[in-house]
Amino acid sequence: MDWEWRDIYSHPLWMVSTLILLAIVRARRKPSWTPRSCAVGLKGKTAIVTGANTGIGKFIALDFARRGARVILACRSESRGSEALEEITEATGNQNVHLRLLDTSSLASVREFAARILEEEKGVHILVNNAGASGLPRKITDDGLEITFATNHIGPFLLTHLLLDLLKKSAPARIVNISSMNHWKGEVDFAHFRGENLNHLMDAAYNHTKLHNIIWTNELAQRLQGTGVTANSLHPGIVMTEVMRNYNFIIRFLFNLVGFFFFKTAEEGASIPIYCAISEEAEGISGKYFDSDCLLVLPAPPARDPALGVKEYEVCERLTAKL
Repeated sequence: MDWEWRDIYSHPLWMVSTLILLAIVRARRKPSWTPRSCAVGLKGKTAIVTGANTGIGKFIALDFARRGARVILACRSESRGSEALEEITEATGNQNVHLRLLDTSSLASVREFAARILEEEKGVHILVNNAGASGLPRKITDDGLEITFATNHIGPFLLTHLLLDLLKKSAPARIVNISSMNHWKGEVDFAHFRGENLNHLMDAAYNHTKLHNIIWTNELAQRLQGTGVTANSLHPGIVMTEVMRNYNFIIRFLFNLVGFFFFKTAEEGASIPIYCAISEEAEGISGKYFDSDCLLVLPAPPARDPALGVKEYEVCERLTAKL
């Protein structure tokens, strides 16, 4: 039987054992920065958070609302988004929180959302691309894209691209793209975007998209130099969220069992994106990758390849321009 070392990394036991080890290490470390230690206010600022109805996204939006920002909850589900809106408004007293529907797996939905933002908003100062999914079944979207890539990468790319002029107009502004340490297991094959040459075992597709997120972010940062808009990516940590909802019962059970004792809560996981979005320490930093302790670290080698970054941007522009 032919196999490669990479096959081991895709095995369920490897994933679970790695999560346990990293969670134990994480549990022994104290966070270097927390939102409560930051007094930065956001009154007069507008922030968009995708996937804001649950998990990390909801706590990011909650924090921004507490700081007085006008917050746009970009959610796929109207019912769950409405629940999050009510909860955030009640908890913060901020009546300037709004729900707008967005499904990043659909480029038509992305364009409709962006058009409404451009029509309604005078400025956007923070864009957090948080929406994403793992373990999705094999599917090609109506746009001809593999659904995990559409949801996690192409949709966020198009959204950011459509809002760039408004972000520049609002400068200083920050773009925060949530990636994952799993990007180290990712590979670059642009045929993946359309579901070709793609292995759907475990979280392989998710890992690839998270690598592409960093490659794109770094190239975006280069293109934004001198505009007052920064773009960074990050790993929020191993967090107890609904990211495993598309996996089978056994995997979900193991994840939740280990996570109950060792993983970060969604609120803790939101700290790193919040840090990148508002902290004075991150001001002016662009094209970098932050780890789960708010530290600047080097991402995987492909994410540091400038030529690959140019290719990444060109492919995404071509795909979205035709759709």
